[in-house]
Amino acid sequence: MKCPHCEKELPGSPCPKCGEMVLEDANYCMACGAPLKEGVEEIPRDEDFLECDDDLDLEDRVLCPDGACTGIIVDGKCTECGKTEEEAAALEDQEETAALENQEEAPAVEAEKTDEEKKEEKGE
Repeated sequence: MKCPHCEKELPGSPCPKCGEMVLEDANYCMACGAPLKEGVEEIPRDEDFLECDDDLDLEDRVLCPDGACTGIIVDGKCTECGKTEEEAAALEDQEETAALENQEEAPAVEAEKTDEEKKEEKGE
């Protein structure tokens, strides 16, 4: 399975139900919706689940706050990763905090001098 943006190969395996490739950490198959891990509930779907759903307003949908997930929040849980909105947001906050801490710890890099600045130093 490849990233649609950078074409990098992503770790994954085939879905046991439909055979489509799924990401390594996925809870559900994005093709058929089958649960991929123990303890994950199967999402019941009617035969016409792809038909127009008057209850699903695409303009007002809530995207999963987990930046790596493509799901939407339905009935309090993400349709892809299974996390609640609060769980995904808390995880994202932890990752942002860790990234900021890593930035603060990194040594400052001095900008490279321009040719003009180099000439001035030499007295030219």
